Amino acid sequence: MQGDSADHTGSTPSAALPRRVAGILLGCLTALLGLLYFTVVGTLLGPLLLWPRTRRHAFVALIAGPRRLTGLERRRRSVFFGDRFPDRPVPDHRILRHLASRTCAGLVTGIVVGLLAFGTVLAGLLVASLARGTLGWREMLTQGLLGGVLLFLDVQGLLSLEAFEARLAREHFGPSERELMQRRIEELAHSRAAVLRAVDTERRRIERDLHDGVQQRLVALAMLLGRARRGRTPEQADSLLEQAHRESQEAVTELREVAWRVYPTALDNLGLQEALAGVSERCAVPVRTEFALTGPLPASVETAAYFVVSEAVTNAAKHSAATRILVSVRAHGPVLVVRVEDDGVGGADPAGSGLTGLHSRVGALDGRLHIHSPAGGPTTITAELPCA
Repeated sequence: MQGDSADHTGSTPSAALPRRVAGILLGCLTALLGLLYFTVVGTLLGPLLLWPRTRRHAFVALIAGPRRLTGLERRRRSVFFGDRFPDRPVPDHRILRHLASRTCAGLVTGIVVGLLAFGTVLAGLLVASLARGTLGWREMLTQGLLGGVLLFLDVQGLLSLEAFEARLAREHFGPSERELMQRRIEELAHSRAAVLRAVDTERRRIERDLHDGVQQRLVALAMLLGRARRGRTPEQADSLLEQAHRESQEAVTELREVAWRVYPTALDNLGLQEALAGVSERCAVPVRTEFALTGPLPASVETAAYFVVSEAVTNAAKHSAATRILVSVRAHGPVLVVRVEDDGVGGADPAGSGLTGLHSRVGALDGRLHIHSPAGGPTTITAELPCA
């Protein structure tokens, strides 16, 4: 949802203050333009809006001015306040409602600014009277306290009006709170469905690994043991038992691999760094790991980071013809960034079952997965996982 709602630039408060003051003063002038437009054009087109035959044409003529004025308001918010809004058409009823609300708020802001300027002039006169000796300290103290209270109220009023105008701009130019909530609900529903699909895919893969790998080896082991029992000579029995022993070792290795793909116990016992070291040891391609974390991670983030590395390294070793793999795990503020890069031939398919499952796993944590794999390589998979 980033990029749809309004944001603010990262300038310092001291540098932004003069620009904001200029934006407030300009807003008072644009509010006068809005008032003038509603007074003159609204009065002229009012009878035509009441007559059904001319209502549509009158409304088209009426909305032309507010479109230009709201366009000016968007530029004012962008230039002086650093707001960014989605570039999309705004419905006519929103334009009229915003211009009416903005005009009222701008006029009130102009009144507050006028009172502040008037108070500044009175303060100057008060200081001049004190310098000439025509004003006593007691009167000066009373007037100063009263002026300080009024100055505080004026400043608070300006801040509140600016916040109100910013909220008006977000509601009319950007997504409304209801739209943001609806979008969030849709994202969560999509994420939940994706997680369920990823779980089903993982279950099918585990079943396939057990059926095509471990089960076949156990069947072969049983057959070898049966033949050894029926062996006619000790030499034949010893040969069959030796084959059965090798087959049992292979079955244990494959069963251990399947167990690691389901969930690595090293995550709970030793932590993420040791679990990733196990991935490097089991990979046929040399893997270099850069691990730079200073604090503990949530268990869900550790699990997602492990599976991102495990899946990416496995894909690189099987399909990319890579000769080396670099794994980087670093914290950038509240975000854990996991990066896996290989020097293979590239061409990884983001729609493949493995990478789709990673998208779902990362998306379930409100994270992002970026896949860059041009033909000819290299392939870089980057996962950004929020830790908060």
